[in-house]
Amino acid sequence: MRPVLLAVCLMLFLSPTLGAQQGQPGDPSAPALPEDYVIGLEDILSVNVWKEPELSVKEVVVRPDGKISVPLVGDIQASGLTPMQLQERVSERMKEYVAAPSVTIVVLRIGSRSVSIVGQVAKPGIYYLGAPMTVLELLARAGGIGPDAEEKKIAIVRTEGGKTVSYRFNYKDVSKGKHLEQNIELKNGDTVIVP
Repeated sequence: MRPVLLAVCLMLFLSPTLGAQQGQPGDPSAPALPEDYVIGLEDILSVNVWKEPELSVKEVVVRPDGKISVPLVGDIQASGLTPMQLQERVSERMKEYVAAPSVTIVVLRIGSRSVSIVGQVAKPGIYYLGAPMTVLELLARAGGIGPDAEEKKIAIVRTEGGKTVSYRFNYKDVSKGKHLEQNIELKNGDTVIVP
């Protein structure tokens, strides 16, 4: 009985420090993130200060200047940091006002990494890259290609090194398991055009 009680106490004690990188367990809105994920502009974060609800922020958007606002702390740089680094900075700044603050940073939504899809798909628009995504996966998220789409002429437009490049994607071939090298992993800012 005592080992179980000890384990539960440890979990409760450590729980505020868990989840800074990959969202809180059981929170379906928080994307799973790689450990080295770097916060970007327009990401939506949650700042939780354990046992200090008035200092917590349910949702805050990373502004164009790369900062967020936190009670008592004021503006603090978020863009360019990992969730754990931001967590440490907020904790350090809060020590002036709160004894041993326990801060958790959760990325609720990734707004800094997105791709667009336009043309003959059921749901054209902007899709956030919470995890690696291929062209085929984006087409599936967009509800599939329309009946009038030119399956062999799908294009991926990307800016690389200041130049715009275009990649071809033949849906008919890839869906049959041929020329799978065309099913490239999408990068931030890519646009998929389905004519």
